[in-house]
Amino acid sequence: MIVAIASGKGGTGKTTVAASLVQVWNRPVTAVDLDVEAPNLHLFLKPTLQGHEAALLEVPVVEAANCTGCGDCAEICQFKAITLLGNLPLVFQDMCHGCGGCLAVCAEGALLSGSRELGEVSWGAAGDADFLAGRLRIGEAQTPPLMRAVRQRLSRMLARHGGDAIIDAPPGTSCPAMNAVADADVIVLVTEPTPFGLHDLKLAREAFEPLEKPMGVVINRAGLGFGAVGEYCRATGLPVLAEIPYRRELAEAYARGRVLADADLGQRHRFAGLAEAIDALAMPMGTACHA
Repeated sequence: MIVAIASGKGGTGKTTVAASLVQVWNRPVTAVDLDVEAPNLHLFLKPTLQGHEAALLEVPVVEAANCTGCGDCAEICQFKAITLLGNLPLVFQDMCHGCGGCLAVCAEGALLSGSRELGEVSWGAAGDADFLAGRLRIGEAQTPPLMRAVRQRLSRMLARHGGDAIIDAPPGTSCPAMNAVADADVIVLVTEPTPFGLHDLKLAREAFEPLEKPMGVVINRAGLGFGAVGEYCRATGLPVLAEIPYRRELAEAYARGRVLADADLGQRHRFAGLAEAIDALAMPMGTACHA
């Protein structure tokens, strides 16, 4: 089973929930940080890294001697990453999405396959859990290709070792967030009881609903006094899987980089209950029970 921990906005406690679930998960599990622009799951799980590799994107390189100036490469590029300068193609590699269309239509061999670095994929162990993360290269604008590289390695790891995966997804509802939940069996939306929290929870639900994956909600900082989030969930049938109380000692534990499930026995029971609720949510999809 793959569980994606997502949120409509940043700062709701998504990474806090992901790290705590990893700590209480009682099956083999891989912790995955897919928030490649600002990865911070490692700050809580403190993994021992065992390897890393550069993630590369295929981009065209011009072989000017073979070019006839036909312009087919520029015409097919939907991202305007190629233009003709005189009779020669000019490639803007930072704009290239690596689709390979230009390479396919160039009959003269004037475009060769090159690459540029997107970022880094690293892996290791965090206690009993495997750990996997991506980190975007500084200045790189495209996150989905790097995220796909992380997801491909995750698929190989799960095929080799089995077990489940808990993904710390990027916040929001744009392409990176959609990419992060694409392989998930269950989506857990972390929100907070504030007007902004409710607004962005609605956006996230609307964005992910077409994927037809079971979804549930974790309300962080519960008890702030804004009850409309719970009312919305009840009115729309969106299950609330857990509520994390708004308490000073939990905020202090978070500030010190501690996993909330280790803060006290009550919190460990709370997240163990969340793990069971996730399994129950997944069962209609034929996913195994959390034994």
